[in-house]
Amino acid sequence: MKTSAKIVPAILTDNRDSLISMVNLAKSFTDWVQIDFMDGHFVPSLSITPKEIADITPDITWEAHLMVNEPEKILNYIKKAGAERVIFHYEATGNPIRVIDVARSLQLGVGIAMNPSTPADVLINLACKIDCVLFMTVNPGYYGAKFIPEVLDKVKVFRQQYNEMEVGIDGGVKEENLKLVASSGTNSICVGSAIFLSKNPAQSYHRLSGIIRS
Repeated sequence: MKTSAKIVPAILTDNRDSLISMVNLAKSFTDWVQIDFMDGHFVPSLSITPKEIADITPDITWEAHLMVNEPEKILNYIKKAGAERVIFHYEATGNPIRVIDVARSLQLGVGIAMNPSTPADVLINLACKIDCVLFMTVNPGYYGAKFIPEVLDKVKVFRQQYNEMEVGIDGGVKEENLKLVASSGTNSICVGSAIFLSKNPAQSYHRLSGIIRS
């Protein structure tokens, strides 16, 4: 089945030089990436920090996926680094409205990510305030986590209720489950290890993009 979904390369690293290298590589095959941030608290892993990336200013159009507690405290660094949009986790804050307001004050696009166990109805009073929703199909925190297919049912129900909302899926997407993911009604599919841990990332990106267009 053909779909209008697009592949979004997801960059995850704790090393400055690796980040620069991955961004430069991504520029050869895409014009939009997601860069992941992890604080070692909301998720067990650590990534490059917002302070570090503010000094790098990646030379590509990008969004930040914030797997961090109290995300509003780092949004100024994300803005300084040149991000177009931030996506924070619903579970990472007791006051999502405040995070949204701070992001808007910095003229950032804003979305909400949800872990697999979080019901979509938590967004009833928030959907009108955000630009996108990112459904996690893994328990987040590192490349290679196990894909949770049941999340796709939640995506389909959400899509029926919020037909105009931009919807993304992130986590555990591989060549063998890509068509199933694309058929859920998503607009974007974030792919990390299946691109950047392959022998030829550009070739992998184009192959995956071709699969969802076929």
